[in-house]
Amino acid sequence: MSPADPPGRSPARMLLPYAPTEIGFLPLVPVALWNGRGEPPPQGVLDGVEFFVIPYGFASESTPLFGRMPRLRVLQSLSAGVEDLLAFVPPGVSLCNASGVHDTSTAELAVTLILSALRGIAGFVRAQNAESWQSGSFPSLADRTVLVLGYGSIGEAVEDRLAGFECEVLRVARSARVAARGPVHALAQLPDLLPRCDVVVLTLPLTDETRRLVDAGFLAAMRDDALLVNVARGAVVDTAALLAQLRRGRLSAALDVTDPEPLPAGHPLWHAPRTLISPHTGGNTSAFLPRAHRLIRAQVQRYLAGEQVENVVVSPT
Repeated sequence: MSPADPPGRSPARMLLPYAPTEIGFLPLVPVALWNGRGEPPPQGVLDGVEFFVIPYGFASESTPLFGRMPRLRVLQSLSAGVEDLLAFVPPGVSLCNASGVHDTSTAELAVTLILSALRGIAGFVRAQNAESWQSGSFPSLADRTVLVLGYGSIGEAVEDRLAGFECEVLRVARSARVAARGPVHALAQLPDLLPRCDVVVLTLPLTDETRRLVDAGFLAAMRDDALLVNVARGAVVDTAALLAQLRRGRLSAALDVTDPEPLPAGHPLWHAPRTLISPHTGGNTSAFLPRAHRLIRAQVQRYLAGEQVENVVVSPT
């Protein structure tokens, strides 16, 4: 019997979305494979699962399995945000997020959205389709002030990629601290910082504290003609309040995430002025798999060695 291919009704200690040979290790324990598509393994396999790596993009398909794994000890998400899993974590189980896996891709997209929105790239594409030569002067990122709200690993990665653009970066997190690149301001300082900024980039997780943090008051405090970039979660922003500002022509927006999501046909955000939308592609690039494999490999090896797993969001109770 191959450790990665147990009989249909034999227990498996690990339930993974990728074969051990893809991940780069072959544990000497039974491993079952499920990528979120099709039927999950039978109950006889689930009975032995202690470590479950949730297939990326299949949270809703995976949560019904949690209660069917009596020996479950670790849930490893491949998403940075795990707000859709919190209500389903059984007692005695650790939930770990994928901190670090999406930093590179999400930061790349954040900078892409900033530059595309400032330099009018969406308008160029429309003009090209119409065979219309529409030149003009556009804002540059150089000499601008960019506020990164949610200064964790993704926020740091965004600043790393902004380093060569000759712009000032302000950092904001839940509480003040000093980071490698400089001071990080507390959320309470936002009213003083927002009027100084030309670009505000959202990279913070969705929690009870951050849900609709970007409300009418937040948006009103932003500088005229400022750009809001959201690569976090759609519900961090009050969509109705944002639409009001966009329709007035006071702000611009570049959104990889929306509320609701997916954005339904006919929603006013599709046609809001000065708005660029990408379909939640921040982390879904060729950079994802190598980093996901490294995370899984490290976490499984820690677990099998009896060590503490990392990126724990929910601890066993």
